[in-house]
Amino acid sequence: MRNQSVEFIMAGRRQRRRRWVLVTSLLAVLAGMLCCAMLLLGSTIYPVQDVIRALSGEHLKGVFFAVNTIRLPRMLAGLCAGFAFGIAGYTFQTMLRNPLANPNVIGITSGSSAAAVFCIIVLHSSRAVVSAASVIAGLATVLFIYMLSRGRSFSVGRLILVGIGIQAMLDAVISYLLLVSAQQDIPAALRWLTGSLNGSQMHELPPLVITVIIAAPIIIALGKHLDILELGEQSASSLGIDTGKTRITLIVSSVCMIAMATATTGPIAFVSFLSGPIAKRLVGVGFSNVIPAGLVGVNLVLAADLIGQFAFEYRFPVGIITGLLGAPYLIFLLIRMNRKGEL
Repeated sequence: MRNQSVEFIMAGRRQRRRRWVLVTSLLAVLAGMLCCAMLLLGSTIYPVQDVIRALSGEHLKGVFFAVNTIRLPRMLAGLCAGFAFGIAGYTFQTMLRNPLANPNVIGITSGSSAAAVFCIIVLHSSRAVVSAASVIAGLATVLFIYMLSRGRSFSVGRLILVGIGIQAMLDAVISYLLLVSAQQDIPAALRWLTGSLNGSQMHELPPLVITVIIAAPIIIALGKHLDILELGEQSASSLGIDTGKTRITLIVSSVCMIAMATATTGPIAFVSFLSGPIAKRLVGVGFSNVIPAGLVGVNLVLAADLIGQFAFEYRFPVGIITGLLGAPYLIFLLIRMNRKGEL
């Protein structure tokens, strides 16, 4: 009887592993196809062999410039930013055990945005300074929200409400900066605030790529601990996890990724909010969904950018398309949580 029970548990585990591998592989293949589409499609559609020759360094007239200077940086920016937003959003939602607790909703993205807009409009800073200011502001926003929401005991609901309030305040700061700024600075700031891959340059990408390469493996390695944290503080501690160090490591890694992605592409709306729930719906529970959430983020950003470029008469920034996708889900989630008394 005991052997049958163990065999039943192991069979379920193997089934969940097969589903994880299958879904993750399909998401990776879809992301690869979207990357290829980003390189091939544009005002001129080039043959595959010409694109490959241009990527290998051959100076084909017209093709080399379009592929290596315009389409490749755009694709890489979307790939890295989508992965960063997806993983960071899933980390916060899982760690705080609430789908609303993601960087978009609790104001972390707004903190990075406000710092970046200040650097762009007031200080006219370089890209490196804007990136550094975004990361510092993101970390400071998290710390400020946490300090205000502590009270006598930590409450996720209180943290979300404080975060929404801080986000409103920071958005007001951004609006004020836009109102008092010089007219010639406004288009650049507005273009950045909508979340866009337009005008991505190869020399702007190293900070984001390096941050993702360093921070993503840390979060993936802590994926099992992250899932255990979802069970609650006491359960995680009883299983031998240092909850304090784990939380700090996850928060710092996530904020660095999302702040650097925000500094590179602007705050692409709702990607961090949607990636985790979609990944969990596709994969299920039992294995870490960190990598699937990152791949969902990549697919959302690249697909939304292709839709924004080619589905309408006018070209729209990627942030507008993801906003149209995410806003109805946020309303649905708020209504459902309110009915369950979780708000």
